[in-house]
Amino acid sequence: MIEKDLKQSAVFPVGEKIENDYFVGDAYLSMLTTQSNPIGNVTFAPNARNNWHVHEGGQILLVTGGEGYYQEEGKVAQRLKAGDVIEIAAGIKHWHGAASDSWFVHLAIVRDPSKGETNWLEPVSESQYQEANQSK
Repeated sequence: MIEKDLKQSAVFPVGEKIENDYFVGDAYLSMLTTQSNPIGNVTFAPNARNNWHVHEGGQILLVTGGEGYYQEEGKVAQRLKAGDVIEIAAGIKHWHGAASDSWFVHLAIVRDPSKGETNWLEPVSESQYQEANQSK
């Protein structure tokens, strides 16, 4: 899907480009609420993904568009599409991002923000990312 089509079909605002060292490629964030359980709409361009990271309070991902991947450390990556729900337990090292050939959009819900900020770790290696893209 091209960027113009993505913005026209998006359920929630695409938001601002994420400018930090925790993402590889272009990704965008629109915070829908920052109250008790923050919810962000995260949009990944093809090939974009976040670094390995841990949420001390857990996280829920609700996929709203495109195709992407979710992977926990030591497990095979899961291919995701619109309608998929991922419940990430507290303390689990993981990453998520777009497939190499698709935009990917999800809502990210922080389960228990009182347990602390996201612990950002090393980038997903190119070989790890390519291996994920082989699992369709």
